[in-house]
Amino acid sequence: MAKIVGGFLVPHDPIMFVAPNAPDKTVADKAWEAYETCAQNLAATDVTTVIIVGNDHYMLFGTTCLPKYCIGTGHVEGPIDRLPGLNKALVNNNEALASFIASDGAEQGFDWAVARSFTTDHAFSIPYQLIVQRAEAISGREIKAIPVYLGSAVDPFISMKRCRELGEQIAASVSRFDSDENVAVIGSGGISHWVGVKESGKVNPEFDQRIIDLCCNQDLDQMIALSDEQILEQGGNGAMELRNFVCAMAAVGAGTVSLIEYQPVPEWVTGLGFMELRAS
Repeated sequence: MAKIVGGFLVPHDPIMFVAPNAPDKTVADKAWEAYETCAQNLAATDVTTVIIVGNDHYMLFGTTCLPKYCIGTGHVEGPIDRLPGLNKALVNNNEALASFIASDGAEQGFDWAVARSFTTDHAFSIPYQLIVQRAEAISGREIKAIPVYLGSAVDPFISMKRCRELGEQIAASVSRFDSDENVAVIGSGGISHWVGVKESGKVNPEFDQRIIDLCCNQDLDQMIALSDEQILEQGGNGAMELRNFVCAMAAVGAGTVSLIEYQPVPEWVTGLGFMELRAS
């Protein structure tokens, strides 16, 4: 049967592409090198599919429909928001596994919104290009990818508790999928950042370090105990993306979480944290 063997927690900061030279070069290089480390580490595994858990930025879903969680099961391309150096392209989706996660989840009480044709945004496409496709180039083998989108950027938010449950459901469904696939899960999101508000550009390293410690200690109980009010006050509206981290960590399960890099970068308006997840 298929199994989840590890994953990563990484940012998806579009300003890195729009203004790559805004921070000091030493700071910028450490962030780009962290993505390369993730890609190298992924290439060194026998992972065949990566599930990337991200969130819409009010580009894919609007006021007419705001799903709490959605999975792309068919044709996937992206990103819809083209950035310098991030070109729109087809995604090699694992349609069979994605469809199974949705159908198996329905039997377990998880009513997935299903996208049979889907265009991603940068939440998926940045880690897909910098980690998954780069790992393909390094290893010379095919790695498929599945987009999962959570309602973690626009109110009404999916609850932290439900994100944990969803991650556990993804893991259970993968374990029931009849194949010998090895799967990794990437939680895609920034730590502290304020988006589209007067505080934009503010970063809170103290909050970021607290989150990094919780992740590295695999303390999901304390993660999901964070209230929306706490996150918004201390980490900004962008830090609601921590839901993506929770889902990914719950999917990978017990094992080890190690810090690859952390850089607070006001010039890129985000606390950038990179962590690797390894299943036991």
